[in-house]
Amino acid sequence: RVSIVGKPNVGKSTLVNALLSKDRMIVSNIPGTTRDAVDSVCSFYKKKYTLVDTAGIRRKGKMARTVERYSYIRTMINVEESDIALIVIDASEGAVELDQKIAGFVYSARKPSIIIMNKWDLVDKTDLSIENYEKAIYRKLWFMRYAPIITISAMSKQRMTKVFPIIDNVIAEAGKRITTNKLNLFLKEIIALKEPVLYRKRRVKIYYITQVKTNPPGFTIFTNQKEGITAQYLRFIERNLREKFGFVGTPIDIYVRQRGNKK
Repeated sequence: RVSIVGKPNVGKSTLVNALLSKDRMIVSNIPGTTRDAVDSVCSFYKKKYTLVDTAGIRRKGKMARTVERYSYIRTMINVEESDIALIVIDASEGAVELDQKIAGFVYSARKPSIIIMNKWDLVDKTDLSIENYEKAIYRKLWFMRYAPIITISAMSKQRMTKVFPIIDNVIAEAGKRITTNKLNLFLKEIIALKEPVLYRKRRVKIYYITQVKTNPPGFTIFTNQKEGITAQYLRFIERNLREKFGFVGTPIDIYVRQRGNKK
């Protein structure tokens, strides 16, 4: 189940039509044509996908009308119920504050995600490298650097064949399991690189790490000083987990549990 989210008029319905290869949605230049989520089923290499075209999310100040409130709530529910979210952004505008807020909701819902830069054909590519463009997007969506970026034009169907394989890959990454043995070898390696700082003049020990869930992947580390594991050190663990094992496109949850002194 694939939720397609974004602000009004970024081309969500056009994207769905391009993926379906037919005009199932009502596509209009008037922002906000889609008022409720619309489900469409399609297949790619005999694999079925349910595409959910959601209403465009507006700024809070523009949600006074009952229909807008309803559309917003339905979009939130559809993201919660999805396996993955495609965050559609107008490439000619780049990521703006509202895009950041929408991506922030997907992040808070802990859903795997792909950033779709639509209308790529409208971007002035003079003196522009894709690498620098992606860096600018990640600066705005700094909390979602794990999400792959795809540049497409739904209207002209440029690069549309890339979308489904990347969806499959990200969903597989979100369901990935790493054995406890591999994780603890990894743990020894990163502790050798950087130990946790002292907490109240006591050495902080991490005894072991294990994976406790998937979708999204979740890990528990066991330590003698729970408060001694800082947010900075958790980011260090996450960064190295990604470098070692991948987890492209999916958030990672890391939990800390305290154990007594281990002799």
